[in-house]
Amino acid sequence: MIRLFLAGLAVLLSCLTATAEERAIQPLLQEYHEVIAKSSRKTIAPVINAIATSGSPKAQLVLETWTAKAMWMRKSDGVFFVGEKIDSKNYQLIDFDSGQVVGNYPKKELKQLKPNSGIRAMIATALVMFQLSDPDKAKRHGALTSIQRDPEAALLAPLRASIETEPDAALKAQKQRLERLLTIGYDDNTQARVAAIEEMSGDLGVDVRATLNPLVATTRDVVPGDVPKGVNVSEILTPGTESLSETEAYDLLVAKGLSPARVSPDDIRTALAANIDGGRVGGIPVAQLDKKDARLRAYVVLAQARKVPPLVTQADIDAALNAHVFFETYFEPSVDVTTSANQALDTISLKVGMNQTLDLTLDALSLASIYFLAAIGLAITFGVMGVINMAHGEFIMMGAYTGYVVQQIIPDHTVSIIVAIPLAFAVTFAAGVAMERLVIRWLYARPLETLLATFGISIALQQLAKNIFGTQARPLTAPGWLDGAFVMNDVVSISYIRIAIFILALVFLGVFLFIMKRTRLGLETRAVTQNPRMAASMGINPGKVNMLTFGLGSGIAGIAGVAIGLFAKVTSELGNDYIVQSFMTVVVGGVGNIWGTLAGAAMIGFFPKGIEWLNPSNTLAAQTYMIVFIIIFIQFRPRGIIALKGRAAGD
Repeated sequence: MIRLFLAGLAVLLSCLTATAEERAIQPLLQEYHEVIAKSSRKTIAPVINAIATSGSPKAQLVLETWTAKAMWMRKSDGVFFVGEKIDSKNYQLIDFDSGQVVGNYPKKELKQLKPNSGIRAMIATALVMFQLSDPDKAKRHGALTSIQRDPEAALLAPLRASIETEPDAALKAQKQRLERLLTIGYDDNTQARVAAIEEMSGDLGVDVRATLNPLVATTRDVVPGDVPKGVNVSEILTPGTESLSETEAYDLLVAKGLSPARVSPDDIRTALAANIDGGRVGGIPVAQLDKKDARLRAYVVLAQARKVPPLVTQADIDAALNAHVFFETYFEPSVDVTTSANQALDTISLKVGMNQTLDLTLDALSLASIYFLAAIGLAITFGVMGVINMAHGEFIMMGAYTGYVVQQIIPDHTVSIIVAIPLAFAVTFAAGVAMERLVIRWLYARPLETLLATFGISIALQQLAKNIFGTQARPLTAPGWLDGAFVMNDVVSISYIRIAIFILALVFLGVFLFIMKRTRLGLETRAVTQNPRMAASMGINPGKVNMLTFGLGSGIAGIAGVAIGLFAKVTSELGNDYIVQSFMTVVVGGVGNIWGTLAGAAMIGFFPKGIEWLNPSNTLAAQTYMIVFIIIFIQFRPRGIIALKGRAAGD
């Protein structure tokens, strides 16, 4: 019994030893010793594949060591090791299979394997199947990124196998999505591919379209007679139609070697020059070859003598075209797959168009809110008071620079913005009051002088800003919680800053309405606007009201400057980018009416985006068409969308 037990144990140990030896990586490396030592990109692929699929637990270690240029070969016997540097002349070698140190060797007795970028890319692809289930989350994420960048059919099986055991929910969802895409592109089962296509047909991701587009890619082909069986034909083409001209069709015949090439006039001249014999070509004197007919006769003689290719006549071309069938064929051989892919792309294309419309609408809404925020102050100074304030843009600029200065003092961007908004209002309110007291109040009812005076103030304020802050753009940084964008899908997104500006515009709309409808200043402003003499007789001081109203409009412009500075460059010319649109917003909407200003901002914001939707490649045309539209609009409605009654209307 003891002998039988020992014999059985010996057999078991021998089997285990054999299994361990079979799974050891060093014998495999020695099998491909010469190829590994040379490390040629042309011959290394089978070696990398053999290591990756060997089943050895050390396969990943070998590939990672190799790509890190840490694999060394001992010259004496050609064995490969992990090499760790001791000093500039000596290295410590570690056995791949046992993990044991085998000794220290001088560098001259070793050879370092240095794979080039091409080989490292191939190794990285092979490593993906190991990294998909690596305990390190970063390596699993990197493996998915690698698959997305360079998908292959061989990666589908290990990707599927890793999904079930994936502990991270986000990575699991990413793996599932990637598995669907690889199934569409590489699965051997046609039904599985069709099912995956139908499942992803409503997805707007760019990666889905990038996967489907190659399935419907076509190439033109031509064969004599009928279309061969087993070919996935996309379309039968008729020469002489819009899809295939006669010239293109015959060129395809020539390219396929099915018809002789045309002989061009230059070819004829070259052939004639090469066949001059005794001052003649084909029996025709050289002196007569300046005429086209003579050249053709001479060439025909040469062709009959088989010295040059024969001429291709129109009759020859027609006969050749009629004897062949032209068609476009899919690169993808499966009809079911291409049919499903075309249907999915049509569905996706419709959804993309709808979402692009939504995206442009959001952009237009965002642009309209910016214009409204920039113009709301001008709606007060120009619309209510009738003052053409060309320095309105500079109040926007002053507000932006106020925000910049506050951020230099208060590094917390959230706190700095909260402080900057009321401070910008105070600074520009004071500047507006000073401007009204010193200049504007002497020029009421004199619009031309007001325009010239405020234009001069505008230039002076720009130069003052340059002297203080320089000509370089200054950063006005948004708080961290405004970074990024709200992304609905791969087509529709809007930045959080623009959402904040839209909300700010609504807030100021409410504030303005409250001031004008619920406060004494608003009551007095409306009274002075409608009938200044009657208001004065009722004890209202028109001068004081004008001063405060002008200051209010300027202060709102300062707050708009802080908001605009969060996404636009803050320079002394910042106001120039918005002054024209602000005036157009107020004039188109209707001077002196806040709802008109809102309507004008919406029109000026949406119109160019509508033009961009029709012609996305030319944004300059959108601006041009907008100006032309406004000129035409004002001809039919000179007082704007919502006309004002009272003093401003009379002016």
